[in-house]
Amino acid sequence: MDTKNIIIALVLGLIAGWLASFIVGGYGIVQYLISGVIGSFVGSFALNKAGVNLGIQNEYIRDIVTATIGAIIVMVIANILT
Repeated sequence: MDTKNIIIALVLGLIAGWLASFIVGGYGIVQYLISGVIGSFVGSFALNKAGVNLGIQNEYIRDIVTATIGAIIVMVIANILT
């Protein structure tokens, strides 16, 4: 991974974490970033295992939606554990 891809992944994770915070709650740029980046992995895994295809053609939008779904899952689990 080059620097450009890392920056894109972090920005997409930040957006996804911010969107997930509207649904689950939460605040802070660090929480948005962590939940979004971890959520991208969780969302990809969960949607793949469930056999869900979002049908979104735009790669960035699809990644944001997938990461947001994963971030919601991560934030709900974190709220349950704390």
